[in-house]
Amino acid sequence: MKKIHIIGLGLLGGSFALVLKKKRPDLIVTGFDQNSTHLEQAQALGMITEAKEKPDADTDVVVLATPVDTLTSLLEQTLAETGDKTLVFDFGSTKELICEKIAKHPKRANYLAVHPIAGTENSGPKAAEVDLFDGKVMIICEMEKTDVHLKGMAYELFELMNMKLRFMDPKDHDLHLAFVSHLSHVTSFMLGKTVLDKTADEKHIFDMAGSGFASTVRLAKSSPAMWAPIFVENRKNLLEAMDSYIAHMQDFRNKIAAEDYKGLSEEMAEANKIRDILDLEKGR
Repeated sequence: MKKIHIIGLGLLGGSFALVLKKKRPDLIVTGFDQNSTHLEQAQALGMITEAKEKPDADTDVVVLATPVDTLTSLLEQTLAETGDKTLVFDFGSTKELICEKIAKHPKRANYLAVHPIAGTENSGPKAAEVDLFDGKVMIICEMEKTDVHLKGMAYELFELMNMKLRFMDPKDHDLHLAFVSHLSHVTSFMLGKTVLDKTADEKHIFDMAGSGFASTVRLAKSSPAMWAPIFVENRKNLLEAMDSYIAHMQDFRNKIAAEDYKGLSEEMAEANKIRDILDLEKGR
């Protein structure tokens, strides 16, 4: 493995480039970003060896780290421009649609569907972190559809990133992500908007915002350009998650209105069980 090309040099693509720079400085790492400022920043930060819009035909691995609504067309274009010995994988947060659209592509075996469960609320090359992926989970979908020899390069890269591998069906991936990731971002965005609406009347409301508010609304600082396509692409599962969340919120509101101390306590005690699950996962 000698050449890597990264398309999209934001948080994920940039962090991946930093890992390569640290662990495999011998690699030729080229890259491109539609945002000229991001491309300039990536070059200034030494993330890439050379900026180029298209990968060389003999590139070993091409990584797509762009918004999910661009990935299918970008994947098809990249497969057409690279050789039979090039592996292409993407870092997209949704997998069902792209796997369906690429299913009958003549070069399907050159594609590996992956999703690193890693990120922050920040975006752009300057937000990249060399240890962003360290110890995190990499979801791999439809592994059996990728050429066995090409997968070897992917595993080598995932080992450099120090990631734990998990294998999932694309539909299961998107359903689970709707509940544990996408819904969290929706609620954070809307909590931020709700509080901002209130500041129109009460200018000092943020003086009373403690660490609980800050941690809950943190995700509202995430990039709309990244998250709007995710919400739309995974809308079937996300709407199911939102309907369930809204039903729980309405029930909780009714208990508050009814001064139902016992019911409120029982609801919160039930929710407390998430702590045991998260502690168990953390210990794995």
